Amino acid sequence: MTEREALRPTLAAVAARAGVSASTASLAFSGTGPVSDATRERVLAAARELGYGGPDPRARSLRRGRSGIVGVVSEERVRDAFHDPIKIAMLDGLSQELGAIDAGLLVLADVGGNEHGATIADAPMDAVVLIGCSPRYSESLATLRSRGIPIVAIEGEPGDDVLQIEQDNRDATRAGVEHLRDLGHTRVAVVTLPLDRDRVRAPLTDERVAASTASTATQRLAGLRDVYPDATGVSTAGSRVEEGMIAARTLLDVPKDIRPTAIVAQSDLLAAGVIRAAEELGISVPDELSVLGFDGIRVDGLWPYDLTTMVQPAVDKGRAAGRAILSMLNGEEAHPASFTSEFHPGNTTAPPKRAD
Repeated sequence: MTEREALRPTLAAVAARAGVSASTASLAFSGTGPVSDATRERVLAAARELGYGGPDPRARSLRRGRSGIVGVVSEERVRDAFHDPIKIAMLDGLSQELGAIDAGLLVLADVGGNEHGATIADAPMDAVVLIGCSPRYSESLATLRSRGIPIVAIEGEPGDDVLQIEQDNRDATRAGVEHLRDLGHTRVAVVTLPLDRDRVRAPLTDERVAASTASTATQRLAGLRDVYPDATGVSTAGSRVEEGMIAARTLLDVPKDIRPTAIVAQSDLLAAGVIRAAEELGISVPDELSVLGFDGIRVDGLWPYDLTTMVQPAVDKGRAAGRAILSMLNGEEAHPASFTSEFHPGNTTAPPKRAD
C-alpha cells in the first residue's frame, strides 16, 4: 500500500463520523436500501468533511464478480470510429440502455490493441457488442467465444448462433437502387465499404466479392446487383470522405461515354467523397452524376446538397443491443431485433443527362 492510499479516508471512518454502521454508510452511497433521507445526508456530510469520494469501484467490481465494463469491437482504429456519426449514434443508444447498471463502455479495434494496449483477447469486460460490418468479424468472434462472455452482434454474419441485431442491408439498398432505375440510369457503379481484412482499395472482381469477409458490404452489394447484375465499382479502405474521393476519381476520370451516370456509395461519408471528387473533375451533381448514399447522417460541408440516401435507425440498433446485453447479464432470455431503413429522396439524384 502506498502512503497516499494509506492516507485515503475510508468508508469505516465516514460511518464512525456519521454515527452509523459501515453497511448503512454503504447503502447511503449506493442510493438503495432502507436508509432515511436524514441518515443519508448525515453520511454524505461526513464524507465531505473527511474528503471521501465514495467506495472504491474496483472493490465493488470484485464483490459483484464483474468488471462493470461492456466492450464494443469496431471495424477500425478507435480514433477513426469516433469520426463516424453512425458509430457514435450506435454507441449513444448502447450507453442509454447500459446506464441502468452503471456499466462503462470500452471501444476496441479489431485491428489490434487500443492506445492502452488492451485487446479483445484480454480486455476486462463482462460482455461485448460486435459491430458486424468488420471484415475481421469471424476472427474477432472466435476469440471472444473462447472467453465465454455474452456476445451481441450488430449486423453480424447471417446464420451464426450469436444473438443478432439485424439491418435490412440488401433490401434497403435494392429499394434505393430501384429509384435510380426508375430515373432511367443504366450505367451504375458502386463504392463499397472494405471487403477484406486488409481493406484493399481495388476494382471489384467476382473473385474478390466471393472471398469477401465483410457481411454488411456484401449484403449491400447484393442489393445493388439484384437490380444491376453487371454493376462494377471499387472497394475502399474505410467509411471516410477521403476514401470516397479516391474511389470516385478512379470511376469518373474516364471518357464520358463510358463514365457511370450514377454511383451508389455504401455509406453517406463515402457518398460525400464521391460528390467532392465529381466537383473536382467538373462533373455536375445531379445533372451529370447521380449519387446515392446509405445511413441518413448529417455530413458537414455537404451544403447545398441534400443527399439521397437510405436512413438507418442507428440509435435504436444500439439500444436493442444494450437491452440484449442487460438481459444476458441478468440471466434472462435475450431477444434479437431487426430494423428497416427509410428512403430519403434528396437533391443528388436525377434522370441521366441525354447525350448531346
